[in-house]
Amino acid sequence: MIVSVEKPNGISSDFDFHSMMINCSNALIWFSATQAKSAEQAQPDANKLVTNDQFTVPQNNAFGNTFRDYEVGARTDKVEQHYKASHINQTYDFVKKIREEYKKLNKAEMGIWECCELLNEVVDDSDPDLDEPQIQHLLQSAEAIRKDYPNEDWLHLTALIHDLGKILVLPKFGELPQWAVVGDTFPVGCAFDEFNVHYKYFRENPDFKNPKYNTNNGVYSEGCGLDNLLMSWGHDDYMYMVAKENGTTLPQAGLFIIRYHSFYPLHKHGAYAQFMNEEDKKNMKWLHVFNKYDLYSKSKAHVDVE
Repeated sequence: MIVSVEKPNGISSDFDFHSMMINCSNALIWFSATQAKSAEQAQPDANKLVTNDQFTVPQNNAFGNTFRDYEVGARTDKVEQHYKASHINQTYDFVKKIREEYKKLNKAEMGIWECCELLNEVVDDSDPDLDEPQIQHLLQSAEAIRKDYPNEDWLHLTALIHDLGKILVLPKFGELPQWAVVGDTFPVGCAFDEFNVHYKYFRENPDFKNPKYNTNNGVYSEGCGLDNLLMSWGHDDYMYMVAKENGTTLPQAGLFIIRYHSFYPLHKHGAYAQFMNEEDKKNMKWLHVFNKYDLYSKSKAHVDVE
């Protein structure tokens, strides 16, 4: 069963979509906007963006600290333990195995708003900036980006669904530990870059001393394209898989944002850039646009959907 979803009350009328559906069993995402985008639509050009510039970047996060501060804050211990578990356990073999398991896409079937509501039960242990249910983060980022780019409806949608993969922590979807669902992502199969948060814990990862995986390029080659990298497993890659396997009509830039929005070592520090091809470099412009709203819209002020 595929369930169409009505626009939730409380979302601005400018947040315009004809229908959005998610089928987590067959992993179908389908988006048909009122502007009749097709699967062959042209890739949007980030260089031609015009912003209303209404969103103001706050100076501090919800706890009064700078954003992405992993040394100071109320959640630092919890966050560090999260990254310790992630960096020890996210190996090349682990990722290959779990990716094969979740390619079956056989967990559940539901409408996209029902899926969003499941995130009322999820708080991200890796996030030093917010301890609110993740549904609020989806609404906050989508609404913030809509205000600045009202004509980029695909970008509003991308913001709304980009973290839906966090349902993997729930019993119905395998109840994966948070280290296998949330947090910054990184490639496996090559050397771990020191720009990764809490890099020291990689030294306990079995791949760290494996000569097959611990060179700069590892099992990859320069310019191979990010699509050819095996990324640490989590909500990003799962949602990307769901969309790609079922012919979403989101543009490639949307898929790029979904898969790499947590790849902070690359899009913040430039680590692993040797693997990028020309298409990745174009899409990175969109990810930099998106990141402003993904990161800085987090707050204690809830979006009312009633």
